[in-house]
Amino acid sequence: MPDAPDRQPPADGVAELRARHEALQQTATMPGADLRPLLDAALAELDGAIDALGSAQAQPAGTGPQERAAGSVHAERRLLHAVFQQVPVPLFVLGQDGTVRRANPAASALLGAARGYPTGKPFSALVEPSGRPAVRSLLAAAARSEQGRALDCQLLTARGRVSCALDVRPVSLRGGDDWLLVAARDAASAPPPEQAPPDPVVTVMTRRLDLATTASRLLLENVTFSESVTLQRCARLLSEALGAWVIVDIDRGGLLRRHFVTGPDKHESGPVAQTVAAVNPEPGSLPEAVRDSASTLLVTHAEDHYILGAGPDGVPLLALLGAGSVLCVPLAAGQQAHGVLTLARDPSRGYFSLADVGLVEEIAEQLALAMSVRHMLRARTETAEALQASLLPPVLRTVPGVEIASAHMAPTQGRAVGGDFYDVHPTPDGWGVAIGDVCGKGEDAASVTAVARHAIRVLAHWSADPAEVLHGANEIMLAEEFGSRFVTAAATHLSWSGRSLHAVLGSAGHPGPVLVRPDGRAQVLAGGGLPLGIFPDAEPVTHELELATGDVLFFCTDGLTDARSPDQAYFEGSLADGLSTLAGKPPADIVSGLRRLVLDFCAGVLADDVTMLVLRVGEPPDNQ
Repeated sequence: MPDAPDRQPPADGVAELRARHEALQQTATMPGADLRPLLDAALAELDGAIDALGSAQAQPAGTGPQERAAGSVHAERRLLHAVFQQVPVPLFVLGQDGTVRRANPAASALLGAARGYPTGKPFSALVEPSGRPAVRSLLAAAARSEQGRALDCQLLTARGRVSCALDVRPVSLRGGDDWLLVAARDAASAPPPEQAPPDPVVTVMTRRLDLATTASRLLLENVTFSESVTLQRCARLLSEALGAWVIVDIDRGGLLRRHFVTGPDKHESGPVAQTVAAVNPEPGSLPEAVRDSASTLLVTHAEDHYILGAGPDGVPLLALLGAGSVLCVPLAAGQQAHGVLTLARDPSRGYFSLADVGLVEEIAEQLALAMSVRHMLRARTETAEALQASLLPPVLRTVPGVEIASAHMAPTQGRAVGGDFYDVHPTPDGWGVAIGDVCGKGEDAASVTAVARHAIRVLAHWSADPAEVLHGANEIMLAEEFGSRFVTAAATHLSWSGRSLHAVLGSAGHPGPVLVRPDGRAQVLAGGGLPLGIFPDAEPVTHELELATGDVLFFCTDGLTDARSPDQAYFEGSLADGLSTLAGKPPADIVSGLRRLVLDFCAGVLADDVTMLVLRVGEPPDNQ
């Protein structure tokens, strides 16, 4: 090797020295920092500064570097290349800026990466984060002084942190540039031959299948849970399975907002998770970039500590998480983006591989599809619920001389929109009362309910005969071709005749009302007839009765009569007795009393909508 020429510090040498000095200081203040290598690095920086000052004072102005000898050294280089490739010691060739220019097969095997993977990366990016400042200073000192340097550190490999002894030597070739040769001796012992590790391909595929199956089961079993609960459970599943921090950011109104953070050890990671969860993604951060590009980004060795942004006190979130490898995946289904899923792994657990990328992308897609379906169903349910609310008027028309109360109870199992309806409307010579139930639930049932209710209301304006009204409604239902949907309905016409209220009751497959006398006698009136929307020649069943002051007509849907007790008994057998105990009470008290009775009877479990409509005859109006 030729004698080293005198060197003048580069113009930005002081700035580089200051940056390395600040990095060493910051690392020394971190909890658990190993001070011995930091002290060696600081002394190396001090030696370099002293040498640079002495050289600057001794060298006369205008003196330039000596010219290197020219000549062809192809044969030597071929020999060196062969030795470099075959030597069993991991070797890295670095440029003066610390970037890896070459890595022999032993070095790639140490990292657990394909050949050529380290090339082009800063060598410090291959080192666990807390040791990077010391390594950068070591490389700078070796390049500056042209003397060998040694340092113990930990390299980030596919199997986690690996303790290594680095031996850095400056190298100069005739007719070439100056290089740094880094030899890394693995301090970890290889497993005994009889304990051969399992096939990594089988291990990865088994883990991928198990985790994907668990995620699918989780999404299927939590259909009725909220989106927030589903996101948290999927995040915990990924965190436990991959040994990584998981950060969930959700798109809300065009802005990415932090939703949930969990760590591999949820008991010890609580305070850190709270700190990270309180910080929304910053513009220019990795989650923002992934959201904007809708593409996955994998940073195997994160050199930029601010890639996830900074915490409230300015500390990089990546350093706070103690992570060295980051995987960021969009939560998107087709063109619909919901947010970003970010995973950050501690160097001791190894860096993320392409197999991890495919696995997390698959789970993120499943989660995004589930979110899209939930959003769609929620929108449809809200539309149907608004439609149903219009079919269950909160305020009923008043009928002169008659007290009216109503109630609707949604089922306690599931969120499907029911098809019950009721109505009170004027007719040319009296008043009409209607109640009905559509077979089935959901948005389609609500639309059929609307047709039936409005058909009965319109037809009642032209006819006082409930049979004729129900017959016309049946023709409309058949013309609309609702398929298998049908409607049971009861239509009643009320008119005053002296001091009695004349009632004409019509039924189309609906449960008959209950007549309750003031003395407590209760009689279940006949219903019958065929439902609307099935047969064109279906004729409703009608009968008439006179109601006196204090009499009560109780209408309900089959959700009440079919309510079951824990021993599978029907409430229909208890309905008349329950109404007898409520005789003489106002309609509102009858409704609330029946509500309590049925809930006690079925132990709070309702499988269907329950609708009740109560009419109590009072004194006739003055004009009668």
